[in-house]
Amino acid sequence: MSEFFDVTLFLEAAITLLVIMDPPGTVPVFLSLVGRKPPAARAKAARQAVLVSLLVITLFAVAGQFILAYLGIGIPALQGAGGLLLLLVALDLLTGKGTPEAEATEDVNVALVPLGTPLLAGPGAIAATIVFVRQAHGHVGAYVALGAAIVAVHLVLWTCMRYSGVLIRLVRESGITLLAKVAGLLLAAIAVELVADSVRGFVEGA
Repeated sequence: MSEFFDVTLFLEAAITLLVIMDPPGTVPVFLSLVGRKPPAARAKAARQAVLVSLLVITLFAVAGQFILAYLGIGIPALQGAGGLLLLLVALDLLTGKGTPEAEATEDVNVALVPLGTPLLAGPGAIAATIVFVRQAHGHVGAYVALGAAIVAVHLVLWTCMRYSGVLIRLVRESGITLLAKVAGLLLAAIAVELVADSVRGFVEGA
């Protein structure tokens, strides 16, 4: 292990978080929520979502174990809550609900929930981050590598969402509507998986 930078931990953490947070997979959801907004609003939503996710992941990297222990919350509880929240968003996308007033502020709101959290900074990413912090064992090089991996993954996330406008020009209005339905279905599947993992975690921990 390098004293200043743990390359192995960096690669392991970056690959794991990329798989969990799935930057390409966030594009359909992102477009389904803000695809009809002007480019400036989409850029703002992308920036806010990534910053929220980075803040949440960093918070749990620094104090995640203490926060969960203090509140008596386990990872299964986070998975269940995140799954239920994503399920509500998925149902809205599938049924096409939404008012003009809600859409007027949608570009700001969706950057916080559900994009920033729990879609990006979800239970899986939080749990993985806490595990990597434990693996660091107090080594400065490992902490630096983990921090670099978290930042690198969020840069990839921002790039995918920021330049999703290229896809908008290809799919047009009807394509965005279709993406919303597909994204709703995918979110529903993710939500069910999170709830199932939550139940499984509670059963195994009983």
